[in-house]
Amino acid sequence: MVSVVQNVAIDCADAYELARFWSEVTDRPLHPEDRPGDRETQVLLAEGPVLHFNQVPEPKKIKNRIHLCLRPETSREREVEWLLGLGATLVTDQRNPDGSGWAVLADPEGNEFCVLRSESDRAAMNA
Repeated sequence: MVSVVQNVAIDCADAYELARFWSEVTDRPLHPEDRPGDRETQVLLAEGPVLHFNQVPEPKKIKNRIHLCLRPETSREREVEWLLGLGATLVTDQRNPDGSGWAVLADPEGNEFCVLRSESDRAAMNA
């Protein structure tokens, strides 16, 4: 028997607005039927499961037990700056002087996610 991951569910206070943030981050569309005020929305990723945003009444209180890790197409540094401009915040900087490591950011509702090194960052470090 096998189970297939259908979606990654993210609890939030405003499903549509948080989905819009992640739609911008991933450059992928919202589900065509999603509208402002919807209690559930989805970002349709190019591959794999969809990001499903579910509006809940309680606020986030502790660190995520599961989080997204992003590998940017551009450099990690440029991606972090761009994400901060979209409304993310820096939570923990795990970047090392030698170029290894990652940055932990939070989306506008405080959900943590990591920004890893890009493939070009990794290649430059190994050259």
